Formats: sequence, structure tokens, C-alpha cells
Amino acid sequence: MVAHLVRLKFQLLANSLRRSKWQLVGVIIGGLYGLGLMTGVIAGLVALSFADAELARTVVVLGGSALILGWMVIPLVAGGVDMTLDPARFVTFSVPMNKLLAGLMLAGLVGVPGFITLLASLATVGTWWRQPLSLVAALVCAVVAVFTCIVLSRLVTSATTSLAASRRFKDVSGIVAFIPLILLGPIIGSVATGLESAQSFLPELAVTLSWTPLGAVWAVPAELALGAYGPAVLKFLIAVATLAALAWLWKVSMASALVTPAHSAVSRKQAGDLGFFSRFPATPTGAVAARALTYWIRDPRYGASLIMVPVLPVLLLFIGNENGLGILNFLGPITAVLLAWSISADVSYDNTAFWTHVSTGVGGAADRAGRVIACMVFALPVSLLFVVVPLWINDDWALLPAILGLTFGVLFTGLGLSSVVSARYTYAVPAPGESPFKTPPGSGVRTVVVQLVGWLAMAALISPELVLALIAVLGGQQLFGWLALGCGLVLGVVFLLLGVRIGGKWYDRRAPELLLAVTRNK
Repeated sequence: MVAHLVRLKFQLLANSLRRSKWQLVGVIIGGLYGLGLMTGVIAGLVALSFADAELARTVVVLGGSALILGWMVIPLVAGGVDMTLDPARFVTFSVPMNKLLAGLMLAGLVGVPGFITLLASLATVGTWWRQPLSLVAALVCAVVAVFTCIVLSRLVTSATTSLAASRRFKDVSGIVAFIPLILLGPIIGSVATGLESAQSFLPELAVTLSWTPLGAVWAVPAELALGAYGPAVLKFLIAVATLAALAWLWKVSMASALVTPAHSAVSRKQAGDLGFFSRFPATPTGAVAARALTYWIRDPRYGASLIMVPVLPVLLLFIGNENGLGILNFLGPITAVLLAWSISADVSYDNTAFWTHVSTGVGGAADRAGRVIACMVFALPVSLLFVVVPLWINDDWALLPAILGLTFGVLFTGLGLSSVVSARYTYAVPAPGESPFKTPPGSGVRTVVVQLVGWLAMAALISPELVLALIAVLGGQQLFGWLALGCGLVLGVVFLLLGVRIGGKWYDRRAPELLLAVTRNK
């Protein structure tokens, strides 16, 4: 049965590659990238054999601990990474639990992640080849470490089976997984700075980790090389006990998941709760606003747009640490730009559900106004909060009129411009239920052109309050700040009303064409 499960994993992998040439290309590219990375890792680990044993221990323990931690975290933030042998698929089969566990554990080695982890773990043998006892221990510990990674990953997967079956969990975890990619620059910079200023801290961290389940298995060969036989035995026992405990927990968790599979759960919802529809007026504008706001809360594609709101202050803080915190004063206007432009693809995100607007005869002005109101519900308070807090942190209250005027102008003008753009142009976006970060075919040139022209138009429309605000901020002229506030409010409201009116007329004239366009963009 164990060999059958491993062969099944190989067969499933081969079938998936034969079914899609692009997937085969992706696996080849991923494998070549992994092998290239492993070449450098192996060379570095072998080079450590000529370094001091304590330095080698620090590097191996820190790197190995990160590897085990990665196998634990990835299933949490990227549900469905490797579900070809999902335990839930074996519910109807009477496979003995011990054989199922062994088969799934060995099958975890099949694939690029398992193969690369196996190579990286075995490469630590090269670090200790000059000490025969450490070399043998490194080989044994490498095997223990590999199976610890796989069992830990499977434990997390089986323990979160019910969560992984939830679409909400998949959507949220996918969006959360995107945050480190956005913050990759600050993370790399912070790590580099930390490594330069805390070189003495890393050996202490490695020593601490060597007594934990994350690093104990990697520290055994180093302790033998240093002649610390007692600590080596204790750390090996910690490593073996960790693997045994994880295997037992995996067995218990999977036994529970097989008996009570996630899809057998029945969700109950209270009848009569209309959500936002009960909180908005029973008018066409109110209905559109309630529907749009429901999308903002429940649709992960909108959540992917909103993810920049809490991340943006972190990015500006990182830039501010390098060039001064004055840039934080512009957090409000920058946030207003992003939120205002986010509804420019509203019709595209509606997809074929846009037929409900066309079939019910919702007027263009009501449709445009409803979408603006839904965005304004959270965009206005968030933008105002991001105006006040940075000015309070920097104690720059004299700039409040200028920054507030610029924020109002950007937000209102952007919402008006987006109302026009979404009624005139559509482009391919991820379909409902798809990953919010998927790049659908046909979304290249048209999307870039629409976005570029839209941003240039917005820059031209907000130029009066922008110039006045810059004069007030850079020149210290408070009078221009108050002028920027008045200009931003007046022009912003005017452009918002014009945008809703013009966009509404285009909507009335092009509603059937818009429905046809979003249908083609499926």
C-alpha cells in the first residue's frame, strides 16, 4: 500500500504534466531554479567545512530552522499547494492508518519542494565531512529533518482541513500570503541592516534555537565536532521526540478528519437578514450601493485592492526611516488616490452579474452614484484618518489645511473620473471565484493603456490643489494651504458630480455593450 501511494503520486504528477504543456514548462523552470539555488547552497555548506565549527553551527542551525518553519507556515497561507493526495480523498477507502501515514509521508518527497528539501538536508553532510562521527550524525539527522518537515506540513494540512474547505479561508490566506511580497523590499533592507548591526546576536540565536524543535536536529553534528557529546545526545533526543510527537498528532488529526470530513458540515444562516440592503434606502441608488458594499466586504478581488491600505503606512515608514518621516504627511492623499481609482473596474468585476443592472433598468446616474457611495463609506474615513495621524506624529498641524484639501480633491475627483472610466472601458480581470492575483488572458495592453490614460487625466484634474498644497508644504505659506483646502473641496465636488453625470449618460447609452464586453472577458 505504501509503494502504491508513492506510485500514485508519481502518476498524478506525470498526468498533470502531460495535460498541460505550460505546467510542464513551469515545473522545469522551477526545477532548474531550485537546482541552481541548491548548487550555491551545497557549495556554501561544503565551504563551511573549512570554517570554525561554531560558525558552521550558526549557519546550519539558522538555515535549517527557517526551512522547518517554512514547511509549517506555507500550508497555512497557501491552502491547496499540494493536494494531489489530499487525506479527504481517502474517506471512502479502508486503508490502514499506519500504511496511509507512511505512504503520504514518502509521497511528500515527490515533487520539487520535497526533492529540494532532501538535497538541502543531505548537503549538510558536506559541512562535517572532515569529522567522521559528525558526518555519520549529519546523515542520520538529515533524514530525520526531512521527515520532520513533511510530517509537520501534513499535520498542518490535515489539522486545517475544515478551514481549507472554506472559500473564505482560501481567499483570506491567499491575500495574506501576498503581503510579504509587497513588503519584500523593506524586509530585505531590514534584514540586511539587522545582520550588519547584530552579528553577535546571531550565534546566540542559533544556540537558543538548537535547544528547540526547530534547530535541535541541525545542531547535533556541530556539538559532536565541538566535543560536546552530552548536549549532542540531548538534542538528538529532542529531534526524534519532535518527529514522533508530530507523527502522533498527525495520526490523530487525520483520523478525525477522515471520520468527520469537512464537506459534511452544514452551515446555517439566520433568515431575514438582508445585510447592507436593510441599511440603505429602498431606491435604485441605495440598492446599487448596498450591492457594491457587499462586494467590497465579501469579494476577495476587492480585498486584494484594499490590502495596500494597511501596508502603505509600513512602506512609507520604511522610506521615511531612510529620508525622514515628512513623507508620511502625504499618506492621506496617496491612500485617497488608490481607493478612488479602485472602482474604475467595477463593471469588469461584476462580470456576467452585470445583467441584473441591465435587466432591471437601473439608470446610469443611480448606478454611478451607488458605486461611489459604497466606496465613500470606508474611503473617506480611512483617508481622513491617514491625514490626521501622520500630522500628529510629526507635529505638523500647520499643514493640515493643505493636506486635507489635497486629500479631498484627490478622493472626489478620482471617484468622479473612475465613474466615467468604468462606464466607458472594460478589461479582463479575474473572474468571480478565481485568485485575485490571477492575470487573465487579454488583460495586458488594454489594461495598461486605460490605467495610464486614467492616471494622467487624474493628475491634470487635481493639478490646481496639488500645486497649492506643494507651495504650502514646501514654502511654508499657510495661506496657500487654505486655498488648497477650498480648491480641493470645490473642484473635487464639481468633478465628482460631473463624473457621475457623464458616466451615467455613457452607461445609459452603452449598457448592452458593457454586458457584452464583460461576457467576453470571462
